[in-house]
Order: sequence, then C-alpha cells, then structure tokens
Amino acid sequence: MKILMVEPGKAPKEKNISGTLDSMQEAVGGTIQAIYPFDEPVALICNDDGKLMNLPMCRSIHEIGDIIFGSFFVCAAPPGHRNFTSLSKEQIERYKERFRFPETFLRIGGDAIFVLRNL
Repeated sequence: MKILMVEPGKAPKEKNISGTLDSMQEAVGGTIQAIYPFDEPVALICNDDGKLMNLPMCRSIHEIGDIIFGSFFVCAAPPGHRNFTSLSKEQIERYKERFRFPETFLRIGGDAIFVLRNL
C-alpha cells in the first residue's frame, strides 16, 4: 500500500507498507487511530496514544482544530471498502504539498500553542 509518511520536523515522503495492522502500527509506533479530516476519502492514521505518550508534536490539522503528536501517514479510505488502500499519484502530490513544511510548536502559558511553519 502506497502511503504518505509525515514525521515531526521532516518533509513528507512516499512509503510502501503491506497494509496489515502490524505494518500500520509499526509506521506510527503504537496503536492506530484513523481520522477523516478532509473532504475526500482519505484517512490520516496516527498513534492513538500520541498525546498521552508525549510524542513530539508533528503537524496542526486546522480542519479539526487539533495537533497530531508523533508520526502519521495518509492513505486512501474508499467508501464501501473494509480496508485502507494506496493513495493515487494526485493524492500523494496534494498531501505532500499540504504537509511539506515541518512545524515547530511552542507552549506559552500552559495550554496555548503557537505554530511556526519552518520554511
């Protein structure tokens, strides 16, 4: 399965994984959570316990008003399919552009978080 891997402090990169639960958990370093923040049928797969494990903040997802902690990947999630599938070339390019700039996060005054794009 062709995915787009996004890691803290790094530019996104294409990666092939088998698509098994084990391969997805290995990619994010633990149990997985699927998030569907975008209008098209894709899933953002992240570590379900990323915040609790205090993993590094990776990217802000403005569509849901949250930050993903730890590495995550984007894959296709076609309606009516039981499994995630490979991204198309167009989707890979679209999400490479969406996540191309790593972000730096600063905590100021407790819960306030400021996002700085690393250009």
